[in-house]
Formats: sequence, structure tokens, C-alpha cells
Amino acid sequence: MGINSIVEQALRDGFLTPSMEAEVGKICDTAAELSVDEYMALDKLMGFLLTGEVVAMPRKQFINVMEELVLSEAITRVAEIEQTSDSSLDVGDIAAYALNRLPPLYATTEEGASYQRQRARQELQNLIQKQVAEAIARYLDRPEFFPERQAISNKNDSKVASQLSSLLKDYAPSYEQNSNLP
Repeated sequence: MGINSIVEQALRDGFLTPSMEAEVGKICDTAAELSVDEYMALDKLMGFLLTGEVVAMPRKQFINVMEELVLSEAITRVAEIEQTSDSSLDVGDIAAYALNRLPPLYATTEEGASYQRQRARQELQNLIQKQVAEAIARYLDRPEFFPERQAISNKNDSKVASQLSSLLKDYAPSYEQNSNLP
């Protein structure tokens, strides 16, 4: 959808939705240069917004209370494990595993979030603990795929060629023969 059609739809509907606003922003960000018609449409939209003929719909803010409850539980359990062992666990992986097995608890107000937290503590705390424990067990029991792999470091750009060369040597030893790359 182009800027002109978005402006026409906004005037027809009387409001500019967040997705319409995002689309206009995306077009403006990606276009090398806007046409005169597009500039005129944007000017027209601005006029409609200023006069109130078009109303910008607010973006609805919401949170998933389950995320904070799971993260809290995961951080507590991971800290206990890391204090008593040499294991290093990824809280993000553990939380994601548990969250994928728990119901979301969305809220749009502080009162709603408080209600969801209280409800979760009363009705879902055991399930949250069970899923975090299972996530940790799965994380600790996972096979170590490609233990010899190394992350490409974020050194300066002049070393990228040598890093790629090193990767090619590891995964395709006969690819580079007698190369003079730095």
C-alpha cells in the first residue's frame, strides 16, 4: 500500500492505525526519494491530523505477566545451580522453553497486571516451577552440538576475510589451496 492510498483510507475512515503509521514510516525510511505526490499526501495527512479530521489511534501497551514470573523463577533456580556447580546456564533459553509450555497472562493496566500476578501465584505457581525445572533439566541434558565451533569475534572489519578463511579451512579443507589472504 502506498502513501497516497494510506492517506485516502485514513481520511475515509477518520483514523490512522498504528499499522498504517508504521507502513508510512517504512516507505519513508526505505525510499531513496519520495515523489512530489507522496510529499503532498504526507502534507495532507499532517493537515488532517492537526485539524482532527483524522485521529491517530494510540498503540495499545500490554505486558505478558507470565514472562516476568518465569524469568524470576528461572533466575533464582539458575543462580542456585551456578553457585553449587561449574555449569553455566542460559536464562533466556530456559525461560523460552518454559514460556512455550505455559499460558500467557496479558494485561493492559497496572491493576490488570496485579490481578494476573496474584492469580498466577495462587493457581499457577506450581506449574511455573515445574516448567522451569523441566527447562533446566532439558538444558543440562542437551547434547553438545559441534563442540569445536567458535563464534566469529567482533574484531575490526579487516580481519573478516581471515575469519572466513579460517571457517572455510575448518569446514571445507580442500576449498582454499595456496591462498594469499591476510
